[in-house]
Amino acid sequence: MHNKSLDMKRTKLVIIGSGPAALTATIYAARANLEPIVFEGFASGPVGGQLMTTTDVENFPGFPEGIQGPELMDRMRKQAVRFGAQILTEDVIAVELEKRPFMIKGRRTSIQVDALVIATGAIARRLNVPGAGDKEFWQKGVTACAVCDGASPIFRNQDLYVIGGGDTAVEEAIFLTKYGKKVFLVHRREELRASEIMADRVKKNPKIEILWNQELVRIEGDTVVRKVVLKNVKTHQESTFSAGGVFFAIGHDPNTKFLGNQLKLKENNYIHIEPGSSKTSVEGVFAAGDVHDHIYRQAVTAAATGCIAALDAERWLSEKGHL
Repeated sequence: MHNKSLDMKRTKLVIIGSGPAALTATIYAARANLEPIVFEGFASGPVGGQLMTTTDVENFPGFPEGIQGPELMDRMRKQAVRFGAQILTEDVIAVELEKRPFMIKGRRTSIQVDALVIATGAIARRLNVPGAGDKEFWQKGVTACAVCDGASPIFRNQDLYVIGGGDTAVEEAIFLTKYGKKVFLVHRREELRASEIMADRVKKNPKIEILWNQELVRIEGDTVVRKVVLKNVKTHQESTFSAGGVFFAIGHDPNTKFLGNQLKLKENNYIHIEPGSSKTSVEGVFAAGDVHDHIYRQAVTAAATGCIAALDAERWLSEKGHL
């Protein structure tokens, strides 16, 4: 099934993405005989989505012992293939949504399609500092999701460092006080970007200390994170602190550039959807997962919106007489 040249194929539904949202949408669509074609390759992120960079997933329902992120995605993918989905391991380089049928252009394959589900996710921003890389301490004490990883035993009763100054950073710092000995919020400026109510909450929390005018220079350790080196942006003086975890909370970038402004986006470049649905600003185009959800960003919520998108697409295709 892989990489088969389709030339100019016509199909009812294309799904773009490879994470829990895309694969759940695929499972539902394939079981409903919509014969979905999935473009799983996407240049700016690993095939399988952000879970491919996560080791232990302990909060996905049905896995009391936990499961490795890549294994969870592999199982979802096999489930999609079992119901007859065709998966193409190639990137989508452009979509044409102005006329119908829509045109989806992959690196090798072009497909005319009646309905489209976009589930291309978002990539967590990381600081490009020594120690934060994939082959260094990423997922060995360095992460970009406190809610996903904070309860891991590696972080218990440790000094934890959250990098950022917005609402997400503040929320993650507060969340981590349940597990860490002390939480340090590292911020380059003298005041937080977070909303006043959130900033007050963090300032009043005795387990949180804000380190003003500081930036992360590097992360050190052995098999796991042991220390952080911070630099004062005013004096340029560097200081080393013992650390059991580093959490980047500096935002995410949704994978929406390939859409070429053909869909309405929110101010932060996430896809705008009709509340209570997966419908985008273009009829017949649906969005699922982190490409539109910048609030929850969990595997289980992504999977849920994948289900919603598939059901919305099936209903729309039926109403328009495409089934």
